[in-house]
Amino acid sequence: MTAMAKARRVSASMGRLVNEGVSFIVFSFLDLVDLVLCFVYKVADFFIEAEWKPCYCSSSKENITNSGKILVSEQGKSKIVCLSSTKLQLEEISDTLYTRPSLLSELSRKRRQKVDSTIVQGCEKKNKNGTVRSTFTVNSTIVEMLQGKIGGQGISHPIPRWSDCDCQFCTCWTSSTKDTLFVRAQGSRDTKASGEDVLFIHGFISSSAFWTETVFPNFTSAAKSKYRLFAVDLLGFGRSPKPRDSLYTLKEHLEMIERSVLEAHKVKSFHIVAHSLGCILALAIAVKHPGSVKSLTLLAPPYYPVPKGETAGTATATQYVLRRVAPRRVWPAIAFGASLACWYEHISRTICLLICKNHRFIEFLVKLLTRNRVRTFLLEGFFCHTHNAAWHTLHNIICGSAAKIDAYMDSVRDHLQCSVNVFHGKEDELIPVECSYNVQSKIPRARVKVIDNFDHITIIVGRQKAFARELEQIWKNSSSSSSSSTA
Repeated sequence: MTAMAKARRVSASMGRLVNEGVSFIVFSFLDLVDLVLCFVYKVADFFIEAEWKPCYCSSSKENITNSGKILVSEQGKSKIVCLSSTKLQLEEISDTLYTRPSLLSELSRKRRQKVDSTIVQGCEKKNKNGTVRSTFTVNSTIVEMLQGKIGGQGISHPIPRWSDCDCQFCTCWTSSTKDTLFVRAQGSRDTKASGEDVLFIHGFISSSAFWTETVFPNFTSAAKSKYRLFAVDLLGFGRSPKPRDSLYTLKEHLEMIERSVLEAHKVKSFHIVAHSLGCILALAIAVKHPGSVKSLTLLAPPYYPVPKGETAGTATATQYVLRRVAPRRVWPAIAFGASLACWYEHISRTICLLICKNHRFIEFLVKLLTRNRVRTFLLEGFFCHTHNAAWHTLHNIICGSAAKIDAYMDSVRDHLQCSVNVFHGKEDELIPVECSYNVQSKIPRARVKVIDNFDHITIIVGRQKAFARELEQIWKNSSSSSSSSTA
């Protein structure tokens, strides 16, 4: 047994070495490919759309002052400025959008290290009156994307880019006069009788169909008569608006959910069910509405506690999470896919061009080959988004929330009375099971249930009936607890 165990360890070590060696070669090549595609897309954008389009390969050449367009941010945090109807506001963005260390980027950075910086930096200057005013340097892409908002256009550019799909399904939001998300509502229509509602939030590159085609049909008649069920397509996904000038920050996502569900349907007391990336939004909503949330149900939450030593050097919390989510490895395959999506702006745009723009043909092939035996609602969520939405949401929500999520957890633990239930598939290769146990270590009252033989998707799709029963029990217990505490 000892010899066999030693042989396994040696084999595992050799496998890791091979994986690391092959990964280094593959990703060094992909670094070069992404650089070439940057030039290709700039030329294509210029000839097709008659203007140069910004990308995050650009150096941070814009030094912004208080010229009436953009105000200052504080040193040490990546922030941008957006324009509301009456004032300028700061929004935090993830530095992983424009700082993703690689062999080529390190060589390039050394040559221009003293000329400019791609990291937002604060400084102070004096004007003629002797008063101090702050300025900061931001990535030029962010400045260009903000110009539409600063001009007071709000959600602009309804016409999709040439590399995005322009089918009726993907662009249906352009014909709507409402500046809200697409919401699928089921259940009780009597708000006074129901009393409680349920908000369902999908994960990355998904849609409301992830819930409405799985658990919604499996709820009992009693549950449908008691609760109003709301499933949203997040900003940039499914049938919801996909503005070209949006940076898809946490603030933008939260405000659209509040406007489209909580305010539009007069939701006062509600439960939240969220999957993957949606768990971060669920925590943020719970913290913002502590007296209204009755229960939190999180499936595969991407919670990676940042070690204290990680922020001492050049690595930031966002960079740490980036490397955990996308480790730049060719194996397992899902890690390779995540690395392509996170590290390469132009390769990921090419993937969107190939599969999202041509999703109707791909769906036709799937239906033809499977003879309509496979439901294609998962394809709807996977294909119906824009590269701009996916790229910014991935970085600004998963990576950008790295410094905030601990505070969210603390607030849920200390200030919210709602129950917290966490589900995770044991075979999940995208988000490890340890993430759910990390949530429990931060919120001791959280109940974690690990499901054997299920992964990131099949934890819902493969057991929708059982999960529907579990949800009903969670809501029932939460309502009973609330009633007893009130009494």
